[in-house]
Amino acid sequence: MHAVTYELLKEDATCGARLGKLHTPHGDFDTPMFMPVGTQATVKTLSPEELYAMDSQVILSNTYHLFLRPGSDLIRRAGGLHKFMNYKRGILTDSGGFQVFSLGAMRKISEEGVTFRSHIDGSKKFLSPEIATHVQEDLGSDIAMAFDECIPYPAEFEYAKVSTQRTTRWAKRCLDSHTRPDQSLFGIVQGGIYPELRKMSVQGLLEMDFAGYGIGGLSVGEPKETMYDILGQTTELMDKHKARYLMGVGTPDCIVEAFNLGVDMLDCVFPTRVARNGTAMTATGRLVVRNAKYAEDFKPIDEHCQCYTCRNFSRAYIRHLFKAEELFALRLLTIHNLYFLLDFAKQIRAAIAADRFPQFRKQFWENYRDCQL
Repeated sequence: MHAVTYELLKEDATCGARLGKLHTPHGDFDTPMFMPVGTQATVKTLSPEELYAMDSQVILSNTYHLFLRPGSDLIRRAGGLHKFMNYKRGILTDSGGFQVFSLGAMRKISEEGVTFRSHIDGSKKFLSPEIATHVQEDLGSDIAMAFDECIPYPAEFEYAKVSTQRTTRWAKRCLDSHTRPDQSLFGIVQGGIYPELRKMSVQGLLEMDFAGYGIGGLSVGEPKETMYDILGQTTELMDKHKARYLMGVGTPDCIVEAFNLGVDMLDCVFPTRVARNGTAMTATGRLVVRNAKYAEDFKPIDEHCQCYTCRNFSRAYIRHLFKAEELFALRLLTIHNLYFLLDFAKQIRAAIAADRFPQFRKQFWENYRDCQL
């Protein structure tokens, strides 16, 4: 029996959208869900209590970063990641494959693993499927991810095929080395933009006993239409009784389309990253509060939002804080952006439960503009 299981509660008869429960050692959580990212054992600028207040469920931390600093052994001795960062709900740890991919020329991939230079001090490091799994066992997350290679876009078919086959072999090594009974391991589907490789990857992983499956290698530069096409073909092949996690996606348009195609979980640094640059997320598009036109705008960021920021502060005030380089500005927009996406996922769950998700999706696209205001 896996420590983490997925319970399918309802499927929309007209599309792939579905409701479920993710059962973990740290609670039962509603899907589909958005997961805030706490890369280095913290969601930037926020406390766990603030995350609970906005109904955050599972959050994500990263093996690569915690492997480098402060080290998984220290976190293990501190009682594990939940105790170390004092987050009492679910935690998923990414294996570090995407971060190693992002290093480009600073890394070398072999069958054994990946040799790379630390982005912190340039020192030589090595990650393998076994090491990534051991590190995540030290961290004690509820969900650990198999070590994979994220295929860049564009990539030639032969490169993508060799990489995907290696990722499948690495997945088996992760599974063979995983021993922690109170933690579950998810495999990661790769294959680039090639449907036949995605099918090969899914079939290879389904032969192994993973608790759930990540979908990697999307939203890495390909057109969104291509991403949705590949995503839809991939989810159709996956076990409907296990969780499906689309990795690294977190704008409202991508969220609504991913959930429409049967995704249960997704995460992204986008909402917290753009918050620190003065950009707010709304149901009609992105609002750049640093812009001069908001200097005397005394409305909240979003008049329909019930987050702490929108209930208490104006666009003019937040813009002033950014111009004055006050740190409170970063917190206020981070609170808003995460609340917005968590509430957006909650609205989608309610729409699926009420058999009105297609109408919700249609109305969303009538109002949304993927541009900066």
